[in-house]
Amino acid sequence: MRASRSFFARDALEVAPELLGAHLTISSPDGDITVRITETEAYHGLGTGKVHDAGSHARMGKTARNATMFGEPGHLYVYFSYGMHNAVNVACSPEGVASGVLLRAGEIVAGEELARSRRPAAKTSRDLARGPGRLAQALGLVYTLHDGMDALSDTPLQASGSGGPRGPEHAGDERPLDPRTRAHLELPDVPPQHISSGPRTGVSGEAGSEAFPWRFWITDDPTVSPYRPAAPRTARRAPST
Repeated sequence: MRASRSFFARDALEVAPELLGAHLTISSPDGDITVRITETEAYHGLGTGKVHDAGSHARMGKTARNATMFGEPGHLYVYFSYGMHNAVNVACSPEGVASGVLLRAGEIVAGEELARSRRPAAKTSRDLARGPGRLAQALGLVYTLHDGMDALSDTPLQASGSGGPRGPEHAGDERPLDPRTRAHLELPDVPPQHISSGPRTGVSGEAGSEAFPWRFWITDDPTVSPYRPAAPRTARRAPST
């Protein structure tokens, strides 16, 4: 079932569990690849929802990096994380209000050979998209080339000055884009029978605690990534005198 714009024009906390089982297809000159989403996390933005989310990129307001979160719902928010890997989210909430769903893990259901060529370190099929960095790598999505791609219209990315789908939130943004790659998202006809929830992975402070059970996954699915709490922060040493 094709996802609608109105489906994503809701709070990310509502959308995140309903994306489980969805199929995201990325079509590029290299070929097509489809992932079945098995794990997600919800993130609120500034003034979104009833609870302030200190773990959200949008918590301090709109920037050039997080502009897609504030744009039209249903676009892919792709960013470079921890200086190591890319991550893929879907923007939610009405335009101008930031929230998003991180696609944490999935099962490659089509295009496995292409996924393996991008993820040669994966020892098993289960590990091809088991984690947000692996999922983005398997799909071939990178910041800035694919940030802002519309997952609902099959429309290629264009520079904002040409009236492309990146929208007014990217006005004046001259970052390189990939106009040859398209995204297509289909919701499951039948939702997963069992869904689990818990704290978000690697988020520090209260935002990563049981007070924010905003991580959702298909229960017992082998492609779900292992939960890891945030690494404890080390105290700064006082300068020697």
